[in-house]
Amino acid sequence: MAYESNDVIKRLFQRFFRDELPNLSPAERAAFEAQFEDRFEDLVQRASSPSPTSFGDLTGLSGGPIKGFEQLAYPLLRNDFDESVIPSQLHAAAELYYIYQMERMKVFQVVNVLRRMFQLGQMRIQRGPGARGLYILEKWTPIRYARRDRLIAYRRAFNYGTVATPAGAVTNRNFHFQLVAFMSALAQYFRDLTIGLVIRGSNALDERPFAPLATIQRVGTDLRFALDRASYGNILALTTEVGQYLQQIFELLDAPDIKKAFDANTKWDVIEVVSQRHLGGAADLSQRAKLAESGRRILQYIADNDFRTTIDPVVFQADAKAVGMHAEAWIAAYRTTPEGRRFPGVTEHLRWMAGLSTRQSMMVPA
Repeated sequence: MAYESNDVIKRLFQRFFRDELPNLSPAERAAFEAQFEDRFEDLVQRASSPSPTSFGDLTGLSGGPIKGFEQLAYPLLRNDFDESVIPSQLHAAAELYYIYQMERMKVFQVVNVLRRMFQLGQMRIQRGPGARGLYILEKWTPIRYARRDRLIAYRRAFNYGTVATPAGAVTNRNFHFQLVAFMSALAQYFRDLTIGLVIRGSNALDERPFAPLATIQRVGTDLRFALDRASYGNILALTTEVGQYLQQIFELLDAPDIKKAFDANTKWDVIEVVSQRHLGGAADLSQRAKLAESGRRILQYIADNDFRTTIDPVVFQADAKAVGMHAEAWIAAYRTTPEGRRFPGVTEHLRWMAGLSTRQSMMVPA
């Protein structure tokens, strides 16, 4: 379709949109707005040309006479940047984040200590499921991805740790800052939404001037793009293999004879006791467990969300409500870790991120 015809469709539809919506009730308007917008985009796409033949008509290279602008088909330019990521890689990054927090809790070191103690006869177990598990632990150990491979994966995907990145590999250097910014924006969204509900005295809000939806969409888009760039290669295979190994470790630590050997009630007690006795002290078990759970859930949400600009705020609120609680839980746990104690708070961090404050962030990657 020619430029002029395409322009006429846009003007007529927008005029109809402006003239008819005020005549509808608020409930009908909310129901039809999205349908009108989708129909408008569909008409514009049908009135455009996805083929490059118009360029030949414009320059005279198509074999016919040169055509004027009014005779050329309107070009169809699709902005598919937000949909260009690979969800499986982002889900692998979410699992890798969980594995990283278990690494910080010394889970892998603890099981290696138990295996050594079992071999040296320093544990009073012999015939139970824990003893059998330690005996066949070598069979469970990842075949291809050892500790150094995990450390390289953490550095590549999250820029966590100090191990050198392989030459030519992409390192996601801004991951932690983007993650904290997304957690802050999501937490602030629901805090402001609560304020709006209190002020208006209703949970049916046609407009929400407080909730910063655009900030969540912007940071979320940047975060998922950066994770997609850095999580290629062996990240998916590594998280699958190490994840299965980690599952076997938890089953082993929960064996009754191993818990009895350390006078423990749960596998987490075993991790704490072994860390205290043999690894120079226990890590922040409670905080790391919550960071792992909520961080993985947030990253899974980012992987499955394309952050469309035209999304209905009511739909976004319903979809993000569950992860909003995880964002608050993540921030609460992060602020009690050594690297998160200088976190200035949700509001101050958002001001810093937007360049509205000269206060320097003191956040250190977790």
